[in-house]
Amino acid sequence: MKLVTFNPFRTIGIPNIQYVKPDHMFKELEKIKHADFLLFPENWQVNSLVYGTKKRIFPSIESIQLGYSKMEMTRALWTVCPENVPYTEILGNSKESRRKVLETFPFPFVAKEIRNSMGKGVFLINNEEDFEKYAAANDVLYVQEYLPIDRDLRVCVVGEEIIGSYWRIGSNGFHNNVSQGGSISFDQIPEEALELVLQIAKALNINHAGFDIVAVNGKYYILEFNVLFGNQAFHHLEVSPEKKIYDYLLRMENQN
Repeated sequence: MKLVTFNPFRTIGIPNIQYVKPDHMFKELEKIKHADFLLFPENWQVNSLVYGTKKRIFPSIESIQLGYSKMEMTRALWTVCPENVPYTEILGNSKESRRKVLETFPFPFVAKEIRNSMGKGVFLINNEEDFEKYAAANDVLYVQEYLPIDRDLRVCVVGEEIIGSYWRIGSNGFHNNVSQGGSISFDQIPEEALELVLQIAKALNINHAGFDIVAVNGKYYILEFNVLFGNQAFHHLEVSPEKKIYDYLLRMENQN
């Protein structure tokens, strides 16, 4: 099985793999055309690789394209699990839309940039001044109800299985991301949340992502999923994401 990666840091240790710098894609088409799988292309590469070279990519085109934008991700989640998505409005930025947000959402509420990750671009809006500051910097208003939580659950999927799950416990009362100072706990992972993630991943054909879930009043809500999730917790779990990726690709190859 011949592999080409566009992100060598995500594929360390995978055998029979060659690195192509994303910007050199069109100079390396022969190498790409001889590969069985193309790993971790950037979003701008995906259409050319899938529709032009007819090559299989990993993560799936759904993972990459839906994971690229919170707006598209949320719309996809609305189609498969609307009851598990916090109340959200996605609006063009206009005076009417700003007024609608302020009339609809009680303070505090959450506003997000549609392109960001690791807890960046997520704002707790406590008053009208906070909202106007957010709105002035964003063409699209992505506004979500505030859920009173002190932690969220990160569930990581590779292929068709969950390879790790853990709680991220906040240190500052709002952001729970490890990159923002949150801590990790592997205790009492709810099976229902894991089953929900597998159902959603299967429905959307997501085969490499870290799902963020919260529990409020006995109900689970999907906040988002990140295609390039952090690997810090896997040292504790003694799991190699790279080996899981290779084993999955090998199964896919053998099914052909």
